Amino acid sequence: MSESEKFAVGSGDSHTERSDVPGSPIARRRRLSSELRVLREDTGRTAQEVTDALGWSRGKLTHIEQNQWKRPNVRDVEDLLDEYKITDETKREELLTLASQARQRGWWSSFTDALGTGMFVGLEAEARSIRTFEALAIPGLLQTEDYARAVIRGGGFVDEEEISRRVQARMLRKQVLEAKNAPLFWAIIDESALRKVTPELKGQLQHLLDVQRSSVGIQVLPDSIGPHAAMTGSFVILDFPEPDTPVVYLDTGSDELYLEKPAHLERYETLWRYSQAAALSVDESRRFIEELLET
Repeated sequence: MSESEKFAVGSGDSHTERSDVPGSPIARRRRLSSELRVLREDTGRTAQEVTDALGWSRGKLTHIEQNQWKRPNVRDVEDLLDEYKITDETKREELLTLASQARQRGWWSSFTDALGTGMFVGLEAEARSIRTFEALAIPGLLQTEDYARAVIRGGGFVDEEEISRRVQARMLRKQVLEAKNAPLFWAIIDESALRKVTPELKGQLQHLLDVQRSSVGIQVLPDSIGPHAAMTGSFVILDFPEPDTPVVYLDTGSDELYLEKPAHLERYETLWRYSQAAALSVDESRRFIEELLET
């Protein structure tokens, strides 16, 4: 059993459902797209055949099924349910409710300048577990305000108002870890990231010690192990309650990538397992961080 699995077992089953947390419209939209695609496939019809039958513009249904819509049109969903002859009232109500929820705006919609589309934050808000490997920086959900400000300024931002707004958005993201049924959050942090915490920012190292609890675990991947499985870069694996499937998130610096194909998920699960096996244990990681604090 891996370190994170032991942690999850030790914290009980509070991570199986998050019914107390308001649904993320982005996560709802993703689920709705998936459900509608499955319904069409069950009819044995192609997207083009359904599009023609409804008199829709070319590609509209494909965009819906690939989650390339911003605010679902409830009437469009009703038309699809009619076309697929879905008469079960419970099923119809479930999907129409999803459509209504998917039209809402998350808090991140007020920070498009700092968070872009908010796709990642929206998924993060409804994840059952978040597992992240970070090679060069402290994970965003674990950053202190001073550290976040330094990282953002180091990224080339000079306008103090813009920097402050980005810091504010990053701090608001951290609320997800304070929810009653917060997701299991597990971070593997490369030693290189810890070594970049300068003396005036050492409060960040103390925060890594203070924040650990039944739903937050941290492991350090030391330089002493040499080359390791995740040297290609940072990644995040988000798991969701059924029926939603996992997502791997990659930040390329200029773009955001969301991987959902089974082969991609399997690849990053393997990278995670290898990285975790090579990392220090939770207790060893705490001692490592404590030693850094003393230097």
